[in-house]
Amino acid sequence: MAGETADAVLVERVRNGESAAFDLLVLKYQHRLLKLVGRYVRDPVEAEDVTQEAFVKAYRALPRFRGDSAFYTWIYRIAINTAKNHLAAMSRRTPVGGLSSVDEVLQDHDPAFADRATPERHVLTEEIRQTVENVIADLPEDLRTAVSLRELEGMSYDEIAATMECPIGTVRSRIFRAREVINKRLEPLLD
Repeated sequence: MAGETADAVLVERVRNGESAAFDLLVLKYQHRLLKLVGRYVRDPVEAEDVTQEAFVKAYRALPRFRGDSAFYTWIYRIAINTAKNHLAAMSRRTPVGGLSSVDEVLQDHDPAFADRATPERHVLTEEIRQTVENVIADLPEDLRTAVSLRELEGMSYDEIAATMECPIGTVRSRIFRAREVINKRLEPLLD
């Protein structure tokens, strides 16, 4: 809550003409937004450009920010929409990158497997990581966004609902369906 209060103070300062206060918001959220955008736009240089574009859009739209949600939820929504627009303009579909829990998946499947530093383990880890990335990339946009915000960004269901502008039940359903698809595609690798 303290972060939201600090953000609200900074937003108000920007509205009162102190544009340097927006720099503090940029510094606070630039890495998180770049990471988020990078999940959609795989090229690091393009991701930086899209992130910068999202901040520019947010700055211009700040007078219309009502404060109904937290500032970071609002700017995340802008960043996601900017990334989607970029992808549409580039006429390509970019897979979501990164999976941090491959080792956890392997350990859950076979706890002894986690202790083996073997070439086979490395190959299987990479195969699982690539499979998950491909599955996420192939998900419909609404499922991909929901599961990415939850699993890769660590957002709460409430934050995702606000970001995606949909009911929390819809968020839960989308994440459940996305996880079902991912698990189904991973089953052959883990058996």
